[in-house]
Amino acid sequence: MTEARPAFYALRPGGWRDYVTLLHVPYTLWHLSYVALGAALVRRMDWPLLGWTALAFALALGIGAHALDELQGRPLRTRIPNAVLVALAVASIGGACAIGIAVAASRTWWLLAFIAVGAFVVVAYNLEAFGGAFHSKWWFAAAWGAFPVLTAYFASARTLRAEAVAAAAFAFATSWVQWRLSTQVRLVRRRVTHVEGRVDLADGSTLPVDAALLARAPELALEGMAAAMVLLAVAVLLARAG
Repeated sequence: MTEARPAFYALRPGGWRDYVTLLHVPYTLWHLSYVALGAALVRRMDWPLLGWTALAFALALGIGAHALDELQGRPLRTRIPNAVLVALAVASIGGACAIGIAVAASRTWWLLAFIAVGAFVVVAYNLEAFGGAFHSKWWFAAAWGAFPVLTAYFASARTLRAEAVAAAAFAFATSWVQWRLSTQVRLVRRRVTHVEGRVDLADGSTLPVDAALLARAPELALEGMAAAMVLLAVAVLLARAG
């Protein structure tokens, strides 16, 4: 188990592969789907604004958050130097904030509140600041689920309505499920070194209990949910484009 990949999407360590692994591509696309969902709920679809909003979240979440997370004990076992991880985090989060400020200047300055909250949480969560007070399943579900929906919706509508709150609740719930499933998978892939046991079935047969058995079901669920969220976003955007 010590040689198992730290995530199902992790590539072999070294070189450019480390940077691809760092992106957590399935999960990043999953949470960018929430951005698309929030933007698509607005009565008047603003495609350029969706593009800028998605880019800001891709920078802050897809690169910045994951670079900071890798600084905390190297969970993905990449060989990216610490200085490069810091530079990636600063440049990507800074770039996301710059995009947000530019959008706020053209839309509404109330967006600055979303920018401030997002910048704070992405750092506090991934660096486990304040004794890990912001590093929990509830903060993950709120920051990585509900927040992208609400931000994308507000950027277009300049207000929040019931449909935005309902969609944010959906994103919160599915992100909470993601956290629960991935917690077990991370435990097995990154910390378990040996599993031994068996399951006795009613027909008299047995199944061996090993690390693969412990991780298989939650990991398949995560893969399926990641694909489903992206497909949902694509379907919603195609409906708005029609």
